[in-house]
Amino acid sequence: MKIKSQVFGEQTVDPDTIITFPRGIPGFEDQTRFKLFHQEGKQVIYWLQSLDDEDLIFSVAQPSTFNINYNFELSDDETTLLQTDLPDEILILIILHKDESTPTIKGSINSPLLINSVKRIGFQKVLVFVEQSITLTETRNQIELSERAQALGTSQG
Repeated sequence: MKIKSQVFGEQTVDPDTIITFPRGIPGFEDQTRFKLFHQEGKQVIYWLQSLDDEDLIFSVAQPSTFNINYNFELSDDETTLLQTDLPDEILILIILHKDESTPTIKGSINSPLLINSVKRIGFQKVLVFVEQSITLTETRNQIELSERAQALGTSQG
């Protein structure tokens, strides 16, 4: 099948690679068929292109690229929708967007996309509470406290 994409132009899409979002994506409920694209040599950011609207495309990435790891359970309804309860079959992506006030790319970590990578069925899970934590991986650099913080009696530890 042939489609048009504002990013990739005209493309031939194998019907077996179409990802179906039966409920659409919140705000775009009428868009249910998508194709995941990436550019050669750029494995960080992918594009989720609507097959029915060439102007609707989402920049997406795997959360692990940014050291984001999710730990949540799926409801029975969500498991039924995805047609799997096997974690290895579920691809998690976050939608990226540009913050217009700063030159920053942000990810929608409170609403990841979950996709059954075998059956190519997905939905956007809205998380009510996301516990955020930081894992430091660079141990060579030390954080020095400012003189103000030291004056306030803040200690390292």
